[in-house]
Amino acid sequence: MRTPIQLDPRDPTPIYAQLDRAVRVAIATGTLKPGEQLPTVRQLAVDLRVNANTVAKVYLALERDGVVATKRGVGTFIAEAPPKPPARQRDRHLDALVGRFLTDGTTHGFTPRELLEALARRVKEGEKS
Repeated sequence: MRTPIQLDPRDPTPIYAQLDRAVRVAIATGTLKPGEQLPTVRQLAVDLRVNANTVAKVYLALERDGVVATKRGVGTFIAEAPPKPPARQRDRHLDALVGRFLTDGTTHGFTPRELLEALARRVKEGEKS
């Protein structure tokens, strides 16, 4: 099973945080779809050249958050989409996410237009998968 999850060894972000973010981004962009099986802990650890305990820690955290579901003896799967919160709560949350995205991006020297173009590219890539 080939995984769409990639890590950047030059990124100062801890490996477990990169892995958690990579799975969530792959789900958000549609690269990983609800019901799709993830690689086993060992397989993903080998593919990414990381410690299996790190992968297990991330899978457990994702399961606690309802992002994935583990079926004993079968594997770990992307969870079905959770019910959407009320519109007002969604709008506030989305606004906060956009603010963090823009702040983080501009802190790294990107213009809002560059960030928007990169986001559009990522969404388009997810639609092709």
